[in-house]
Amino acid sequence: MRPFVTALIALVAGFAGAAAWDFSGLGARLGTDSTRAALMADPEMLRDASLELQRRDTVARIEPIRSELETPFPGAVLGNPNGSVTLVEFTDYACGYCRASLPDVANLIEANPDLRVVIREYPILSAGSVDAARMALAAAEQGKFAEFHQAMFAAESLSAANIEAAARASGMDVDRAQRAIDMGMFDAQMENNVFLARNLGVSGTPAWVVGDQVLSGAVGPDVIGAAIAEARDS
Repeated sequence: MRPFVTALIALVAGFAGAAAWDFSGLGARLGTDSTRAALMADPEMLRDASLELQRRDTVARIEPIRSELETPFPGAVLGNPNGSVTLVEFTDYACGYCRASLPDVANLIEANPDLRVVIREYPILSAGSVDAARMALAAAEQGKFAEFHQAMFAAESLSAANIEAAARASGMDVDRAQRAIDMGMFDAQMENNVFLARNLGVSGTPAWVVGDQVLSGAVGPDVIGAAIAEARDS
């Protein structure tokens, strides 16, 4: 009877719910005659078990790579570089939602003096994204990351001319940056960002990692702010 109950839960609550049913031990502890009564008495127990299973899965993904994840490419950081709370953002300069999130990040930095924002270039949307990401890392290497980050998101497109204009507007030595790019100085970092994203199950931008949470999409400052507060208190 128990396999049937698990299958039924899979249909009603999805396979995560069925996994949570087994994970929680509810299926083993409850006799089949009492299963319906228990769920009717406390219908949220399955949801709570499912959420706990998801939380544990997320922690299991983050923990082995946390140190690497929260260690920025030198210079690719916003906010307090020595902050005690770290927010990691996977971003793409072709991503409109990433652009729209810029004011949110600025406000979060202002509201949280202990916040360090590690930016991870994750150029998945276009060839221009890759070129802009390489220039962003070159900007970080020159201590001009924040300036380039703003200028690049303000550009109308990721054309070669606009990338160069953003670099010059941020005060970069463009010739030096181009030499570094041509030498492949930043390719390993970008490959590592892809590795980290895949390990976390991140397939789009923006994506945020703070504490034990992975947040996908333009979730808004309230959600990110709550996650920051939870990470600070943990």
